[in-house]
Amino acid sequence: MPHILFISYDGMTDPLGQSQVIPYLIGLTKYGYQFTILSCEKKERYSLYKNEVDNLLKSSSIKWSPIFYHKKPPILSTVYDVYQLKKKAKQLHTKEKFDMVHTRPGIPALVGLWMKKRSGIKFLNDIREFYADSRVDGGIWNPKNFIYKKIYRFFKEKENEAVEKSDGIVCLTYAAEKIIKQWPQYKKHVPLMVIPCSVDMALFDPEEINPIQKSKLKNELNIQEDDFIISYLGSIGSWYLTNEMMQFFKIINDKIPAAKFLFISPSGHETVMQAAQRSGLPINKIILKQASRNEIPALLSFSRYSVFFIKPCYSKQSSSPTKHGEIMAMGIPVITNDGVGDVANIVEKYQSGIVLKELSEKEFDVAANIINEKAIFDKHIIRDGAFAYYSLDNAIEKYKEIYKRIIG
Repeated sequence: MPHILFISYDGMTDPLGQSQVIPYLIGLTKYGYQFTILSCEKKERYSLYKNEVDNLLKSSSIKWSPIFYHKKPPILSTVYDVYQLKKKAKQLHTKEKFDMVHTRPGIPALVGLWMKKRSGIKFLNDIREFYADSRVDGGIWNPKNFIYKKIYRFFKEKENEAVEKSDGIVCLTYAAEKIIKQWPQYKKHVPLMVIPCSVDMALFDPEEINPIQKSKLKNELNIQEDDFIISYLGSIGSWYLTNEMMQFFKIINDKIPAAKFLFISPSGHETVMQAAQRSGLPINKIILKQASRNEIPALLSFSRYSVFFIKPCYSKQSSSPTKHGEIMAMGIPVITNDGVGDVANIVEKYQSGIVLKELSEKEFDVAANIINEKAIFDKHIIRDGAFAYYSLDNAIEKYKEIYKRIIG
């Protein structure tokens, strides 16, 4: 039975780990693959969700070797995390003798590349984002700062080396695939597969919403029967354009007095309220909710539309927003902007929303008018589109195919 070490800098107790790592690996165990997960966990989330995640993984015989993530001091804490990951990966490999290391981008890819060079282990380079460029585009690394300029160059060099030494590559979008194939370090004989972020279609099913749970959430959030809910799902800040989304909602609110903006976000609530204040929106128009994963489908079900604006930059051509598949699976039309991965093509292909050519007041007004004029979007067509493009089963099949090509 092939044994794979999966390395993630996101925790398995984080939403991303629960939606974009664990379901894939559970699916792949059914094809005879054995996994050990090495992840960096945030202490607060780990204390809350450790037992839940541990039981889930044990039920599929997946081993889990968590270490703690460090945030402070900047840079030095990350260096220490890399040291921790390498030390733990070495210990695990000595004991388990892995057949392959499968890594997410950035820090995990550094460790995967190190294991490939040190032990000759097969290396699946899962390029789920253009990591170094995304840190610059998101304002996390300032390229004018001497230290961050050096860090950027270091990661670009390592990303190039990882592509050169990969035994297989995964990316999330066809836009990214086109770019990767133009890189001089990419070798044509190395398998390269596009696997978008997937969605658990059974969990995100509008027909399976628990009415008691929905009623409870409705009362908690003071959502009225005639409220016109626009939702946003996911993280706040960096590439996610909160100010622009709020400006857009202000225009909607001017046309539809019953409109309210529901943010289903794990953090950043203060940022949301500040953006609302800058846009001249009253506090009672904004609803904030930090939700568990099993609450998200019920919360989304209140939505007439769901909006996400993401900075249209180079690195985001590699992005497949998890939120997009989950929203489509619920049959909810999206309002989004062009220039992010394959999103615009997907929305247009499956008639599943409105794509803004640019983030301008003119485009906001056009979209708001479409909404106000009660445009009709077929929820069944939208959900069918999610099945076709974002299905977890499809993603597992594609991972099985590339695993087979690398290790059999």
